[in-house]
This record gives sequence, C-alpha cells and structure tokens, in this order.
Amino acid sequence: MMKLKYDYSPLDLLELEDAPIGVKFDFFRPAEVPPLEPDARLSLCEMLRKAQKENRPFYFSAGHTETCVGKILLGMEDMAPFAESGQIGARLGVFDEPRCNQHFYQFVPRLERKVANYVSFCPYDQLVYDPDVLVISAKPEKAELVMRAMTYSTGEMYKSSCTPVMGCAWLLIYPYKTQEVNFIVPALIHGPHGRRLYPSDTLLIGIPYRWIPAILTSLTRMKLHLEGHESKEKYYSEFEGILAELSEKAKNP
Repeated sequence: MMKLKYDYSPLDLLELEDAPIGVKFDFFRPAEVPPLEPDARLSLCEMLRKAQKENRPFYFSAGHTETCVGKILLGMEDMAPFAESGQIGARLGVFDEPRCNQHFYQFVPRLERKVANYVSFCPYDQLVYDPDVLVISAKPEKAELVMRAMTYSTGEMYKSSCTPVMGCAWLLIYPYKTQEVNFIVPALIHGPHGRRLYPSDTLLIGIPYRWIPAILTSLTRMKLHLEGHESKEKYYSEFEGILAELSEKAKNP
C-alpha cells in the first residue's frame, strides 16, 4: 500500500453530510482500487456522486460506458463533429444558437489525449493515494470554512469559474491543470441540475493537490466558528469594538 503524505483527518472537523472524495487521474491501472461495475451507465458527475452516496472507492476507465461528455473532457475520446459544432446546447435550450455553444468550447478545460486512462474516486477516509483533486460538497456555511482555510494563511482570493454545461470539467480538470481552488454551484449547471444530483443550496469545491496540505493545516489552526457569524448583533458589536480599539491605539502609533 502506498503511504499517504498527508493526514486527512482534519476534514472530520467539518462534519459534512457527504464524504469528500479524492480523485486521481492515472495512465496505468490503479493497483489498490476496484473497478466500477462493467454494466454501470453513468455520467462523470454521477460517478462522483455514487462514490459519495455509497461511500466506497472505485475507478472508471476508457472501457466503461460514460453517458455524457466525460470521456471527451478526460481525453479518452474525441467529440463528434455535430457536437463540436454546438448543435446539442442549442437544442437543449441552454444557448440561443449553435454558434454560442461552439464559442464557449474554447474556455472548457480538457485533459490531453490518452494521458488519463483511469480515473479513481475514493472517500477521504479510505484513501490509498494522495488525490490529484479533492472534491468537497457542502452547504454554504460549511463551504465557507473550506474556502477560508484556503485563504487563512495565504491571503489567496476566492475564485469561481464555470460554464452552464460541462461543469465536471471545472470541478475536476480545471483545478488539476491550473492548480487553483475552484468552486461551482451545481444548480446553475444543466447536467447536475437535471439529474438532481445535489440539493439546490450545495456548493462543490475542487481542491488541487498543491493546496491540500495548506487547507488541512488551516482547518486545525483557525477558529472554525467565528463570533461575528453567530448573529447580526454579534457581528456589529465585534466589528465596531475592533475599530474603536484600533482607532484609539492609532493615536499614538
């Protein structure tokens, strides 16, 4: 068994309803992760949800059936010319004309052809590898803790990049390729919305491997539940008290 570089137990502090999932892109077949059932017919985003709901690891390969555009985004196969021309989005009602659908493809991140033959999904407390991308699903109150853990010791700004379709590209591939933490709202994306994968107030956060140790460390160091978040009255009381104290101290710097 491969030894993990990091301790993922700080994620327990979040008390999330669904387990964070570690995602890994492999050229070679994973040795310690079982395959997805051969008769499974799922989209890439449904695979992520399956790993959460069933709380078990598995890998998906080019030999499995994928019912959406996951294989295209993963570089496992090419897009059909009619799809590349933007025909699908216009018929779905997401775009006005095919040209609008075709235009946005230039922004969607994809893996290069044939570099990922396997994609593993593993709940954080069953990891046998350090993931390429750690995915967390949470309501805004819990998602705030994760995003604050990112900026707590770095001052990094929050960013959200996405498109109305192909949301899995922005959750999984964009963080991997850019090494930026990204969050998306599945209710704003056609596939997850239509498949009813998550409650409408869910946020999905994709954390690339470079950021995982910083976020895990910050979760153990920072104060998770801030006084200013308890009520509007406490927010104003604390904030105004800090301003008054600093104003007085600034008189004799």
